[in-house]
Amino acid sequence: MYRETARRVLETESRAVADLVDHLDEAFDHAVDMIVSCAGRVVVTGMGKSGIVSQKLAATLSSTGTPAFFMHPAEAVHGDLGMIVAGDIVVALSNSGETEEIVRVLELVRRLGARTVGISGNPGSTLARHSDVHIYAGVAREACSLDLVPTASTTAAMAIGDALAVACYEKRGFSARDYARYHVGGRLGRKLVQVQHLMHRDGDVPAVTEGTTMAAAVREMSAKRLGMTCVVDRDGGLVGVLTDGDLRRRMLASERPLDGTAGDSMTRSPSTITPDALATEALRIMEQKKITSLPVVDPARKVLGVIQIHDLWRTELF
Repeated sequence: MYRETARRVLETESRAVADLVDHLDEAFDHAVDMIVSCAGRVVVTGMGKSGIVSQKLAATLSSTGTPAFFMHPAEAVHGDLGMIVAGDIVVALSNSGETEEIVRVLELVRRLGARTVGISGNPGSTLARHSDVHIYAGVAREACSLDLVPTASTTAAMAIGDALAVACYEKRGFSARDYARYHVGGRLGRKLVQVQHLMHRDGDVPAVTEGTTMAAAVREMSAKRLGMTCVVDRDGGLVGVLTDGDLRRRMLASERPLDGTAGDSMTRSPSTITPDALATEALRIMEQKKITSLPVVDPARKVLGVIQIHDLWRTELF
């Protein structure tokens, strides 16, 4: 019995979201352009359940490159309107479009010189008529048996909010690297950590020149314990790497493996990575190339550090 209720609710809410696709029009495009070009902040407001959806929208916008915050409409008329200045954009959510607190705030916001994006289920409502842009988020019915409790309508509003946030960050060219700057904690943060935060640097980076003797190169590799050494020119630019594998191959090919120089046995043009790349990208390269270390270089190929696969294990990326 309870599962039948659950099925009805899920089917009603999924249809409500799917039906919104056919209602998308140029108003949505205008809203995205307004938000992305906004010189101020985006203020999201809503009352009751719409207020909870508004808080989620503000949080999603903020985490994807659009400065935003939630303003409670009832508190707004008791001083919080001071948060809003000319140049801001207010995104107001109300299923009916007639919520008293929202309508009142709407009038005051326009006097302050802020523009408005209304999201409601009633295109003929006060909110729709007095917003600079109105986005339709209506539903045929709520998912509850009484057709009263905000269920399908809040799901639809949240879906529209998500669509708005994603469209905005795509228009901005917001990338995974940008996202990483705002998500430094938890498992998600570990997946988005950058190479520069994990790499060995400065005195911990093994480095020799092409003319370094093999014996000295082996001592450098042993001292730094990364199973390899970078081979650099006089300016610190990367010209190759010498790895444990290179040493084994030299030992099999020569009766005097320590004769010669690092340049004789190094691998030229090795795979590299930049310091601002994601650690997951470093892992992908190492797995694809079947190697355990990557030199970290700047655009001029100057060596900045080395990242090893064991460093990635410690971040629980696997």
